Formats: sequence, structure tokens, C-alpha cells
Amino acid sequence: MERQSTYTATATIDEHGILTGWSEGAQRLLGYDSAAVVGRPATALLAATGSAARRALAGRERWNGTVPLRHRDGRSVELGVLAHRRTSDAGVTDWLVVSAVTARPQPPRGEPLEEWTFLQSPFPLAIFDPGLRLVRANRRMEHALALPEAAMRGLRLVHIVPGAASEETDRSMRLALESGRPQEVRARLGPALGRGSVLTPLKDAGGRVRAVCLSTQHPAQDSAVRQRPPDEAGARGGTAAEQARAAQELGEVTVPRLADVMAVDLLDMPRSDVTGEPRSGAAEPASQPGPVVLRRAALRAVPDDGGSAHGTTVGEAIVCPADSPPAHCMAAARPLLYDTADPAVAAWAALDPGTAWLRASGARSLLAVPLLAQGSTLGVALFGRLRDREPFGPEDLRLAEEFAAKAAVGIQQARAYSRARTTTMALQHSLLPHTLPAQGALDIATRYLPAATRAGVGGDWFDVIPLSGARVALVVGDVVGHGIRASATMGRLRTAVRTLADVDLPADELLTHLDDLVLRLAADEGSADPAAETAGGIGTTCLYAVYDPVSRSCTLARAGHPPPAVVTPDGTVRFLDVPAGPPLGLGGLPFEAFETELPEGSLLALYTDGLFEARDHDIDEALDKMFAALGRPATSLDSVCDRVLTELLTHRPDDDIALLVARTRALHEDRVARWELDDDPTVVSVARHLAGDQLSAWGLHDAVFTTELMVSELVTNAIRYGRPPIQLRLIHQGGTLICEVYDSSGTTPHMRRARIFDEGGRGLLLVAQLAERWGTRHDRVGKTVWAEQTVARI
Repeated sequence: MERQSTYTATATIDEHGILTGWSEGAQRLLGYDSAAVVGRPATALLAATGSAARRALAGRERWNGTVPLRHRDGRSVELGVLAHRRTSDAGVTDWLVVSAVTARPQPPRGEPLEEWTFLQSPFPLAIFDPGLRLVRANRRMEHALALPEAAMRGLRLVHIVPGAASEETDRSMRLALESGRPQEVRARLGPALGRGSVLTPLKDAGGRVRAVCLSTQHPAQDSAVRQRPPDEAGARGGTAAEQARAAQELGEVTVPRLADVMAVDLLDMPRSDVTGEPRSGAAEPASQPGPVVLRRAALRAVPDDGGSAHGTTVGEAIVCPADSPPAHCMAAARPLLYDTADPAVAAWAALDPGTAWLRASGARSLLAVPLLAQGSTLGVALFGRLRDREPFGPEDLRLAEEFAAKAAVGIQQARAYSRARTTTMALQHSLLPHTLPAQGALDIATRYLPAATRAGVGGDWFDVIPLSGARVALVVGDVVGHGIRASATMGRLRTAVRTLADVDLPADELLTHLDDLVLRLAADEGSADPAAETAGGIGTTCLYAVYDPVSRSCTLARAGHPPPAVVTPDGTVRFLDVPAGPPLGLGGLPFEAFETELPEGSLLALYTDGLFEARDHDIDEALDKMFAALGRPATSLDSVCDRVLTELLTHRPDDDIALLVARTRALHEDRVARWELDDDPTVVSVARHLAGDQLSAWGLHDAVFTTELMVSELVTNAIRYGRPPIQLRLIHQGGTLICEVYDSSGTTPHMRRARIFDEGGRGLLLVAQLAERWGTRHDRVGKTVWAEQTVARI
């Protein structure tokens, strides 16, 4: 039975650095439950800056080392971790991070002869305890897995070498422990290990099974590469999610079958050739190639080279002199074959630190092959053979060129996808709000999770827009499609919503104008590209809500968007019955507004449909989980967001997810003053005195003079140009004072420049000079002219 003091902490992190999984062991280790961390940046758990971690993982498929993490109680924890980069069949990439937490001391070493036998065995050996956790590994196993024993100790095989093969071996290991009989496994744990493993139970003097030994052989080093279809390397490399994976898979295909040691060095930016000149057709050799700066993408050698292939770190910059074999190879754009005794190769190997792997391997034959794709040189692949093998021949050169060409296609595709995704992410990030605006009507928390598919980032967005009268607009939208087109359309619509909200359009009228805009965008894009899918964003959905803290009313309208959920202070959770309305871009169909009163402290949840699409089960179960997550008490709105995402995300989302959660506040009567005014010019002075007295009661003595001037001008305009009834309202919210005058006329006042002898025309100019902001909003009947100014808080 495994001791309770030993457990494994695991976490999964997507390619954007967002935590997507958190085990019970991780919670025991750092004190955070999954709801507190899932959906948030992994760098938030670091006790240091995240830049070093990003540099360490860049371009790698696996990393092990010590990381300083922040415990929930504030202390720093130095933790040894092993991180694996994984790519699913669908091309989705993430990181599996594991750490063994154990109080078990290291087992004592055996007698010298036994210890030498274990360490120096020609076969890779590893010993696992009854909990299936590694306690010993010999040097051959360390070399085969490219991990030191210290990084593997305390971990299960499924965490050391993730995959179906290790899961099958893990099950057989359990059977060997329980039955006491050896087991054979045909699955191959890694390219540097032979096919098949033997699991031998290790028993004490009393016959009790105390551990199990895993042993395997090296893969045969034969000439089977000639029987292997050349398309295999290209197929694997072409489907890789990233260029580093494509380069490393080239090494898996060619070592040890074609070469004993190899390296792939890539240009950071592909060029037509190393001199930067355009190339058409076959390139002519450059007479004087210049030095080339490359970055090591892969490094691989046969397992029994004593680790010599690790002389240069993957991701390290390599500077190739002008007369080096890599520079000549890329300049000539064709394979070049060298003997390592050649003076040019010897001089290059002696001077360039990047050739440490070649010197240590003792290779006698060197083959340099350029990586070419679509007329661009991406880098160079270098292959070496040891002295006990025949030098490279014409057939080897042909096969290496085919392998490199197909790997170059995979690298090029990965670079193109990476550039497109990076551009789309940068565009969308620039279009989404970076900070929430200051307002006092709602407490707000938001979350945005981009899609994890190769289709690219979608067009989901959210926004918070302060309006006149202390009101706030909440917007959530979902543009159909993915990629740059969807992000650009999202930016257009978000800008349009802000512009329409600025003129205080009612919710249903705003969606009508937005619908017209989508139709025009579709017409413009359709005429330019009739075959374009989702032109202009037809089928886009949007939800627009306006909350008024004075009346505590919320007015909503939606265009094909999921309905919002509300949680009242008594804990009741329900959907608001907002009429669905058609998606944007269909045209001619009406939108209907829905108005409801929300008690102070109500919770309002707006979201996009990606939240439910991430569920593997039916929609009813997803709704139940969301309602339960929203209804449970929480210390903050951030924890509500995290809880909703944790409950509903069973896997990385295939569509973007936008989530906005708001808790309502209310402005009580002691912060709002209103008066009904007669339609008589003499009431202007009365209005001034009413405003002055109210400001004195609020303690805003410094604002009395300015406010009385604005009240005088606005009331005079309402009496002169408007129609009764006339109302004056003052709102004091935090450090803001709002003055509003309503009349039932639909005419809109406008500011004009008065001439020297004009008796009027200066009122609104004066208001504009005195106020921070001013404007007009139209109601169903009549209009309100408002002016806002900043005052000292009390």
C-alpha cells in the first residue's frame, strides 16, 4: 500500500499560460483549490517573475528543474517539477506539469558489486516501489529518457513518459506487484528504447514483493531506414503543431537509422537564402556567404554515446562562420557531404561552441542538408555517422534530402500557423478592454478564454460602458468564425456599440442600428470576395443591458444571444425572460426590449455560448452546474467566475468563452434629489435655490456656484424651447455630481457660437465649459439634457 505521505501534484497549462487543470495533490501542496486557480495565468503562482519560466520552456518539448512557487499562506515553496509539452490528435497543445511530493527517504544503496552492476548495465533499468513510483534509474535509462534520476524520483511512469504505452506498462507493473510474476509489455516507451519491456518483481528474503524492475533493450541499429517509406517523416512533421516538434520528429526518424547523431538549426526569420537575396528556381552557390545566426531546434544522438549530444542546449543561439559547412549549405541550397577530417570542418568544429555535440560524438562523416520550403531557406539539418559505420553514400544523401524536405514543410506550416495565431491574438487583445472603467453602479468581474483549436481565436467580446445618469451598459457579443476576420469584425462592432451607446439609444434601437451595420459589412465584403465565409459577421449574436442604480431597473435586448442569468439576494437563480430576437445580419426583423427591477445586491451573469459548448454532456446538466456555481455564496466576483469555469469546463474550449459577472448597487434617496418645475420663467431662480440648498446639505459647498449656473441655463432652455412637464434632478455618486433637466419635447438642443450682438446662444457653450461631460438622451417621450462634473468626495 502506498504511504499517505507520498503523492503527486499535477497541473495542466494551455499554450497561452492559463491553468486548465489542478489535481488534489496540487491543492495539498500549495493550498489552492481548483476553483481558485483554473482559468487564471499560471505565472500568478510563481514567487518570481514569469519571464524566466517562459524563456526556459520556449522551444522545448520537456523541461525539469526547480521552480519557486507561492503557497496560499504567502510563503515561498521551492519545488522540483517535470513539464511535458503535449499535442493532441486535433493539434491542441498544452503542458502537463508534475511534481512528486514524498517524505520517503532515498533507499540505501546496495553492495559495491551490485551497485556497479545496476549502474553499468548495458540495458536501461528502473526500479519502482509498491506505489508505482520510481526510486532508482541507471545511467542507460537516464540517457534513453534524457532525464536525470533526481527529476524522475517519486513520479509514476505515466508522468515521466506520458502516453498510451506508459499507461499499458503501468497496468502491467501493478499486475507484476500483485501476482509476483514477471510481465512482458510490447509497447514502446520511447524512440530511444527498444520495443518491449520486461517487468520483474523484486522480492525480499521472505518472498514478499517489495518493488518491480523495468528493463528494456536499445532499438536495433540496422539499415531499416532504406525500407522505411520516405513519406513517414514528412507526415509526422507536417502534422506537428509547432516547428520545434517537427524538427525533433526529424531526429526521431533519422537517428539511429540514418545517422548516429544529428542537429537541426533554424533561422529565426526564414529568408530566400542566407544572403537575403531573392531566389528563383535552383539557387546558385554564393561566392562569399556571410555569417549566419541560427537557433538550435533539435539535437539527438544514439543512446550509448554517453550523453555527448547534449553539449548544446536546444533553443540556444548558434553563430555559424562564413566558411562553415552550415553557411555553405544554406547558401548553395543543396546537400553537402564532408569528412570530419576535412580542414574546413575541423576548423569550424574547433572554433564554434555550437559544434560541441559533433566533437563529442567522434563522427567521421558529416552531411549538411538545407531545410527548404516554398522558396525559403528555414535552416539546416546536420547528420553525423560514427567511425564504426560506413560513410554517407549517394542513397543516404537522397533519403536525407527527402526527409529534410518533408520536415521543412511541417516547420513552414507550423510557422505560418503560429504567425497567424499570434497576429490574431494580438489584434483581439488590443480590441478587448484592458481595464474596466470607473463607475459606481456595479461591481464587475470578467473572464476571457480563447479557443484552443487550430481554427484560431474567435470573435467573442465583452464591454462595460458608463452612461449618463449614473447608468452602466453591459455588452457581450459573439462574432461567427475564427481568425483575423472574426477579430476585425469584433473590433468594428465593439466600436459601433460604444458609439451608439454614447448617444444613449435604447437597447432595442441600438441592436437595430447594429443589425444594419452588419448588413452593410456583409454587402461590402461580399462584393469584394463572394466566396468569403461569414462575410461581415452575419449570424453574430449580441446582448445589450443597461442598469440604472437610481431606479434599480435593468433594460435588456438580445440578438440571438443566450439569455442572462440573475441571482437575487435570497439565492434564487433564474434566467431573465429577454425576447430572443434574431442574430445580427438577417435584417428586417424587430428586436424587443425587456425591463425588470433588480434588488440591490443581485448578481447578473452574461456569457457566450462557448461556455456550454465546452461541456461533454447535455445542456440541462450544464445549466444545472452553472446555476449551482452562481448560487453558492462567494467571497468575491472573481471567485464566482472561477467557480463557473471550473464547473463547466471539462476540457479546453473549442470556442472562445467570454464571461461577465456583475453585482448591482443602488443609489438611495439620500443621494438623489428631484423636483417638478412649473413652465414659467420665474421658476429659474427657484431652481437655482433648490439646487444650492441640496448641495449644501450634501456638503458640496465648492460646487454650488458652478451648479447654479448650469441649472439656470438648462432650466431656461427647457422652459423656452421645450414643453411641460419639466423636471430637475441632481445625483451625487461618489466624486461625481450630475445635473439633469427633463422636458417632454423631442427637439434636441445644439451648441452654437453666439455673435457679438446676439442676446442668446451662449447657454450651452457655458454649460460645456463648466461640465466634465454633457449631452442629451431621448426617452420614449421627451428628452433629458444632462451635465456631469467632478466634485470633492465627502
